[in-house]
Amino acid sequence: MSMFCYQCEQSAKGSGCTLRGVCGKDEKTAKLQDLLVHLLLEMAIPVDYLAKSGVHDESVDEFLLEGLFSSVTNVNFSAENLTERICKAKQVRTCLLQTAEKTKSGLPPSCAMSTDLENCDTMEQMLKAAERYSIEKRQRKYGKTVTGLQELVLYGLKGAAAYAHHALLLGRKSDEIFKEFARSLAILAEEPADADLLLHEALHVGKINQSAMELLDEANTSAYGIPEPTGVRVTPVRGKCILVSGHDLKDLYEILEQTRGRGIHVYTHSEMLPALAYPKFKTFPHLIGNFGGAWQDQTKEFAEFPGAILMTTNCIQEPQDSYKKSIFTTGLVRWPGVEHISAQPDGTKDFSPVLDAARMLPGFGQDSPEQRITIGFAADAVLKVAGQVIEAVQSGAIRHFFLIGGCDGAGPGRNYYTDFADQVPDDCVILTLACGKYRFNQRDFGDIDGIPRLLDMGQCNDAISAVQVVLALAEAFQCSVNDLPLSLILSWYEQKAVAILLTLLNLGIQGIRIGPSLPAFITKDVLEILALKFNIKPITTPEADLKAILK
Repeated sequence: MSMFCYQCEQSAKGSGCTLRGVCGKDEKTAKLQDLLVHLLLEMAIPVDYLAKSGVHDESVDEFLLEGLFSSVTNVNFSAENLTERICKAKQVRTCLLQTAEKTKSGLPPSCAMSTDLENCDTMEQMLKAAERYSIEKRQRKYGKTVTGLQELVLYGLKGAAAYAHHALLLGRKSDEIFKEFARSLAILAEEPADADLLLHEALHVGKINQSAMELLDEANTSAYGIPEPTGVRVTPVRGKCILVSGHDLKDLYEILEQTRGRGIHVYTHSEMLPALAYPKFKTFPHLIGNFGGAWQDQTKEFAEFPGAILMTTNCIQEPQDSYKKSIFTTGLVRWPGVEHISAQPDGTKDFSPVLDAARMLPGFGQDSPEQRITIGFAADAVLKVAGQVIEAVQSGAIRHFFLIGGCDGAGPGRNYYTDFADQVPDDCVILTLACGKYRFNQRDFGDIDGIPRLLDMGQCNDAISAVQVVLALAEAFQCSVNDLPLSLILSWYEQKAVAILLTLLNLGIQGIRIGPSLPAFITKDVLEILALKFNIKPITTPEADLKAILK
């Protein structure tokens, strides 16, 4: 048995993981994820068909989102849980077909499903069946370029599903977005081989993702208020403690409620950092600050953290023995041997095991010297000073804006982003978001006429803020986005970054530089098309890229 996965930037040898995922995913998990995705594609055909007839089931919508999100890098490493999801997918598929067959117009030929999975009920049977739906098999049939484009569309949908799922947990959903997910998945289920069609669909996925990110932004701000510039402590305070990582603000809020008055400090980690800028989270005095940096440093940082740890969404790495008993998972994230906190029937969660672990662990023995960083420059905060920004540009005080951000990772070449930020001239402003900012977010870049030169806009979940600011500035300057004094220098790692890139391309943004390496699923032919149409290009050196941009 072997695997093949090339959906993240750190794929082995830059071409694909074949023995074990660099992320820690084993062969069983990889194959079961492939099979689950295949079933989701098959399910989407009747879902799309029924939607066109005015029939749609919210529970199926949620199942599709969860299935896609479960296959994103660094989310679900449990073969047992994936097996359960596959069994459920088969049941849902059968129910969908039965419902579709009852419609007056009857099922179209495309609704015919593979029959080889009907008696596929055990993990062993599923693993064998999964080999028939591998990426490598499609590569042999369609070639690497077409297969890569199919995967580009799929990975964009996976990333968009993550954002839509976060919004759903806060009660925000859109039937239109669900319909678009089903439509795109149904197209992929047909295994289209037309490169132009696939490129067109990839851009449409960018539009879907923009809608999903807007929905998530509405969900977050409605629940927790509008983020505002906030000084955040990044050094520990004496006392018992819990560290919360991932992206799920609802989980963080619940654990804060359950630790209120218990003498336990709560820290955010990595992707959870933006929570500290929301007004409602500021009402918890025991939300003490942020501990650690980007996700790829967690094995070192978690080993040093003297309290309990909760992973709420993606970005988990293989837990080390030194802290495996003190780390917990919840939501869609799972790791074998790690205790999982499931939602109760009413949707709430009992985090008592996490609190109990925090009480048993030593906590920090003393306060560390206080250090702070400033976060919370979301769209609302930036646009409030838009007049000042425009005046600074018109006067020449601000020469250029650089959006430097994206996913971080452990692979080589990412020091480029630190060096680039350090070399940005003093008359330029740096916008940043997502884990890429941890490469330089504790540096002091000063200000320009009172405008901070480094504006932290949040994590990947907050990328819509950057889009809103860019569009608003273009409107204010009465020019196109591509005529703004703005350059995008992006790093990518997994599928949420792919979804954001597709959104930017769908908006027509030109000249994006991306690194540290290009996706393995993008062939030379496709790169040439993207370079011709969007002037997208790989990063080179900070010196050369800055010279080219500011010439």
